[in-house]
Amino acid sequence: MAKEELIQFEGLVTEILPDARYRVQLDAGHEIVAYTAGKMKKNRIKTLAGDRVTIEMSPYDLEKGRLIFRHKDERPGGGPPRSGAPPRGQFRRR
Repeated sequence: MAKEELIQFEGLVTEILPDARYRVQLDAGHEIVAYTAGKMKKNRIKTLAGDRVTIEMSPYDLEKGRLIFRHKDERPGGGPPRSGAPPRGQFRRR
């Protein structure tokens, strides 16, 4: 196994901690602390409690990980409608 080889797990964010860290319950049953990856910070991807995420971990320390991907919700419709926006089709184009 190479030194840079990382292990990926999926889990559920259970708690948001200070300094962009999260407590994540892995599908295997373990609970770890994960921090946000740089690309997620750069692209301003927000993570909330209850989100499904993918974690990268080093085989040397299985208590900490890096949050690399937030899975989209499986809810149909894409979430609640925006408030304050006019309904579609109310105004005609010229």
